[in-house]
Amino acid sequence: MPAALLLIDLQNDYFPGGLFPLWNCEGVLTAVESLVARVAARGIPVIHIQHIANSQAGIAPFFNAGTAGAEIHPRIRAAAPKAPVIVKEFADSFERTELAATLDRMETTELLICGMMTQNCVTHTALSKGAEKYPVTVIPDCCTTVSEILHQIALHALSTRVQLVPSHLI
Repeated sequence: MPAALLLIDLQNDYFPGGLFPLWNCEGVLTAVESLVARVAARGIPVIHIQHIANSQAGIAPFFNAGTAGAEIHPRIRAAAPKAPVIVKEFADSFERTELAATLDRMETTELLICGMMTQNCVTHTALSKGAEKYPVTVIPDCCTTVSEILHQIALHALSTRVQLVPSHLI
């Protein structure tokens, strides 16, 4: 089955020095870099998902267009420099984006998902109406959020609906 790896919101504002740094960022960054190298070697395409706040709704606390914090982390861009970037403004990466059309063009039949805010953007994308036609796998060690306990709670909630597979098994 042709899979695609979605890298959700691996953006500077979530890392140290950003406006909303998350728990275990360095560990996730290293794990995602390794995962991207492994899937690329197998010909699995990677898609960057980038959250940009809606400026018409006012200035957001982070991810404002044109800021360094909204940019995809440079190590992630370097790991997948030719991967398409899907810009979103909602937690669900399918909501009002080109993600579904991009996956259709790639003839994707399975989704591998990782990234930032396990309980929010990762969960909303994994459980999206747009994801229903795919077997979905979330990669727990390549995800994070504000704290370890919230990360674990979100993963437990997801476990009844999607596969959870550690990155070394992908």
